[in-house]
Amino acid sequence: MNTTTPSTGAAPAFPQMLGHPRPLWMLFMTEFWERFAFYGMRWALTLYIVAQFFDGSAAGQGYASRTYGAFLALVYATAIFGGYVADRVLGYQRSILLGAAISAVGYCMLALPQQPAFLLGLATIIVGNGLFKPNISTLVGKLYAPGDARRDRGFTLFYMGINAGGFVAPLLTGWLASAVTGTPLVQNYRIVFVATGAGMLISLLWFWFGRRELAGIGRRPAGRHGGAMLAGVIAGAALAVPVVYLLMAEVGAAALAWVLGLLFAGLALMLLLEALREGGVQRDKVIAMLLLFAFNVLFWMFFEQAGSSFNFLAQNIVDRRLPGGWLFPTGWFQSVNPGAIVLLAPLVAAAWGWLAARGREPSIPRKFGLGLLFNALAFLLLMVALGTLVGGNGQIPFWPLVLVYVLQTLGELCLSPIGLSMVTKLAPLRYVGLAMGGWFLSTAIGNNLSGIFAGHVSGAGGMTVASALAGFTFSFWLLSGAGVLLLLVAPRINRLMHGVR
Repeated sequence: MNTTTPSTGAAPAFPQMLGHPRPLWMLFMTEFWERFAFYGMRWALTLYIVAQFFDGSAAGQGYASRTYGAFLALVYATAIFGGYVADRVLGYQRSILLGAAISAVGYCMLALPQQPAFLLGLATIIVGNGLFKPNISTLVGKLYAPGDARRDRGFTLFYMGINAGGFVAPLLTGWLASAVTGTPLVQNYRIVFVATGAGMLISLLWFWFGRRELAGIGRRPAGRHGGAMLAGVIAGAALAVPVVYLLMAEVGAAALAWVLGLLFAGLALMLLLEALREGGVQRDKVIAMLLLFAFNVLFWMFFEQAGSSFNFLAQNIVDRRLPGGWLFPTGWFQSVNPGAIVLLAPLVAAAWGWLAARGREPSIPRKFGLGLLFNALAFLLLMVALGTLVGGNGQIPFWPLVLVYVLQTLGELCLSPIGLSMVTKLAPLRYVGLAMGGWFLSTAIGNNLSGIFAGHVSGAGGMTVASALAGFTFSFWLLSGAGVLLLLVAPRINRLMHGVR
């Protein structure tokens, strides 16, 4: 039986550790290992597709980018169903355990070199992640009572767990791929994928043994019999894997954008109907949440160039040769963002706390606006680099791309952990998991658009300085315009939120 009080959402009185409920740190480490698996695979995905299935030809960059975008989109889109399953069928704890087990199988399948098996492995990861990702974030929110001012800071600390795993993963798996196999990185990624499967298994075990700390939060809903429901969800997941495979392999990114749009429309309607049942205040809160979901789409459309167009930029247009002649590995750029989050997240959390103590902490919409503007600044830097810093070798220096990732990180810290916290505060109480799925669905739409956009930047023959400059200029103007717009309309959205900050 779920011990969360339905009418109030009150959290049990947990023992405290470092100023937060002690289970936060168990969830922190569970997410650390899940993100280790995800980011350990993510850095290699587009590079592997081009190397393995296109014999290294730049003509494969567009396909790789679209596949990357579709994969990320479906990873987040399936969070809708995972959130619903947790809310209404299995509970959060069992959903997380089942998702971790399914994902571990998928990561290991990636080690099979045939393209259909590789895509089937991606589909399996997608289904498992849908059960895992929204529900562990929802559990974090349930550790705090309504109105607890520590909630945003708790989500920021939890976000450090996500990114600590993301920082270690590319460094360690990149080293394993070369040191253990003794072959060039682009020719042997199997050890990478096996290592990520092991990381996912550790995440599963960590949560299995640590869940007793949750004091009953997240157990199956009352009246749901565990065995039959679990068997039904397992059967549904088994049927979902080939469906997801077909969406990735046959439908394609452009058609997938329509599918995701229809899913979002349906989810928004469900949330609005539930909000209307609860009254006008809840209706306004859901409208505010959905408006911010739309800006979230735009943020991730350009932020997720990191694993697609930025990867090809780093490989071909950035001078990665450092003093002493050492060549900085392309994949290691993927550790800059999570590493910066680990360093900057405590500072950002402290800054919000300092401002809150003085009554000057920005509202949620204003934090979102700042996130968009920091993302825009990153593309402005790329515009300057590609327009004025290209050397005789046709490449830009190493440092601008590193700084781009840092600027995007500041934007992410203003938006992503705040968005997770926002959902737990604005969503209808009975559908918090479903609303969290909606947050990830908006991220999914942005990720799918990111792949389509990156494919456009690369074109048919691969990325050039001219194509990158044109694409990233467009990115700057769209992001900066959206950021300014959001700052201007923030007071109206604040009124819809009825005092939620």
